[in-house]
Amino acid sequence: MDTTADDLPPGYSTFAYHDPFEELVGPLGLKREGADISFAFRIRSHHLNTGDTVHGGMLMTFADFAVCLAAVWDQPDEKCVTVSLNCEFVSAGQEGEMVEARCEVIRRTGRLTFVRGTVFAGDRVLLTCSSILKRVPGGRVRGARQSSVDSPSPPG
Repeated sequence: MDTTADDLPPGYSTFAYHDPFEELVGPLGLKREGADISFAFRIRSHHLNTGDTVHGGMLMTFADFAVCLAAVWDQPDEKCVTVSLNCEFVSAGQEGEMVEARCEVIRRTGRLTFVRGTVFAGDRVLLTCSSILKRVPGGRVRGARQSSVDSPSPPG
């Protein structure tokens, strides 16, 4: 695969922790603007299904990446584990398209965080999701890489 962080739009960078699966399917990027965080990846041939559109599993992987980081971004020394991820597929993505996600923390309790998100390409919604994440105390994992984006503890 010839994908690099150069596949990400300007202002986006990879997250500073080691996750072999996300590295395999990525690069998956994030961008912080004030209190907001957004996510992106470019659809490449290895993300496609037999219908030559982005594989639903790739969109769900990307959605999980986005909701997890949205859940812990402003929570120092916290990780999370996905308890539930509900996804609705709305439209198909095509090779070469830049896919982005935006997420919103709906509620945070002592043990859980509730997040909803939208995954889109241009003005087309590809997927909507809602997630419940278990809050887990802990800091960065060993093997963390450096990133140009300030980053919190990684998701679990």
